[in-house]
Amino acid sequence: MLEATGIPTSLNQSPVFGPVISRRFGVSLGVNLMPETGKICTFDCLYCENGFNDQRKTHDGYVTLEQVTSALEKALAAMAEKRERLDDICFAGNGEPTASPVFPAAVDAALSLRDRYTPEARVTVLSNGTQAARPAVHDALLRVDRNVLKLDTVDAAYIAALDRPRVPYDVEHQVETFASFNGHVIVQTIFLCGSYAGRSLGNMDEAHVGAWLSALERIKPEGVTIYTVDRDTPAPGLMKAPREALDAIAQRVRDLGLPCIVGY
Repeated sequence: MLEATGIPTSLNQSPVFGPVISRRFGVSLGVNLMPETGKICTFDCLYCENGFNDQRKTHDGYVTLEQVTSALEKALAAMAEKRERLDDICFAGNGEPTASPVFPAAVDAALSLRDRYTPEARVTVLSNGTQAARPAVHDALLRVDRNVLKLDTVDAAYIAALDRPRVPYDVEHQVETFASFNGHVIVQTIFLCGSYAGRSLGNMDEAHVGAWLSALERIKPEGVTIYTVDRDTPAPGLMKAPREALDAIAQRVRDLGLPCIVGY
């Protein structure tokens, strides 16, 4: 197993970055509603590739709808003129995209621009799910092609230690919210080993996996993505989950009749 070095990686450009090659989504153009000068997030995950929230403080606010629409149209028009392939437009960036006040309108803009310039591409949102119950956010997530929501087990103490929510977070409420998408959701979960601040962070034991699988049965997602740490993390002591452990968990997901993608 490889141990993370405890060095946060760099921030993303804003409001558009890439395109990048995604293991899951192909050639993907990123949409970053947060400023490129720092991080704005409702979680403060120990494994975040952008670093801890306190390490990435910024006095700049979210990008405006005009800024993101203009930048996205410029990028899409340039790629279309060069006949460059684009598979995906992905809302991600330096924090939680759905927390931005312009998120619903930005989704509509992205869908419209996609239809105009690259109709074969899909629009994806990577979210920690903390805002998914808000009506405007919920409706926007129903409109995108891929609604990817995080659920790193259903153990509240574990989530408090690993994901470190900075807003009220109730696991049961999250599961109910995810289920309310009636299948239009992809659940994303990280599995890892190691410890931080004296607490074990391994979540591949039966207590964690079994309860998580039960939650998946309730959510009934269109798919599940499991992965492990792949880059440097701001917290030292985190380690990659063994490939065989991920494969075993993936098989249990598939035994439920759910598609499962594994990221090593």
